[in-house]
Amino acid sequence: MNTVFSPAPSVTVPVVGTSAQFPVHRIYCVGRNYVDHAQEMGHSGREPPFFFMKPADAVLLAAPGSLTPLPYPSLTKNLHHEIELVVAIGTGGKNIPVEQAENHIFGYAVGLDMTRRDLQNEMKAQGRPWCIGKGFDYSAPIGPITPKEAAGDITHAAISLQVNQAIRQNSTVEQLIWTIAETICQLSAAWELQPGDLIYTGTPAGVGAVVPGDTLKGSISGLTDIELKVV
Repeated sequence: MNTVFSPAPSVTVPVVGTSAQFPVHRIYCVGRNYVDHAQEMGHSGREPPFFFMKPADAVLLAAPGSLTPLPYPSLTKNLHHEIELVVAIGTGGKNIPVEQAENHIFGYAVGLDMTRRDLQNEMKAQGRPWCIGKGFDYSAPIGPITPKEAAGDITHAAISLQVNQAIRQNSTVEQLIWTIAETICQLSAAWELQPGDLIYTGTPAGVGAVVPGDTLKGSISGLTDIELKVV
């Protein structure tokens, strides 16, 4: 193929227990999907799910056993952490029934939805899209993907985030407002899901700001922890 410039390399995430890499297609994110987080953001109840997206190259791989540098982004003075269970899609589909959703899952990972909260709030106040608050460079840190067969009972897994060794977020995946299967069903009604899609499924309460020098450790039972330092 004759291209006008060399294409960017594919974004990939390593798979636990193998030498294989998971090629990333799209990144979908679910907003306000834990009751306690919805309440802290001024909402309540089982509201219809809503979604936003990040570019695939927003991925920042947090290598196991190392403190991965997380660049503090430009334009913001209020960078927030949001710990999330990430679902990796292995088989695509459209209008996927809830009862078949698990068949489309390849595996799971620990992720962070980093947010320029001040920019997001400014755009919300003006009724404008808030991609600038969510879809910036390095805004989607993620750890290695654990195949679902090796992840254990992910629906009851504990999920937590420590900042400077102090717990900021602490919950369980069973507190999701919309379950993993329901989320896949809803997403696949709006977009045809593809192998390589990542779904950031939402964050529990306790989101807050981080500054350069802070260290973050994200954990979900059965999955590989991620550790980062804001630089």
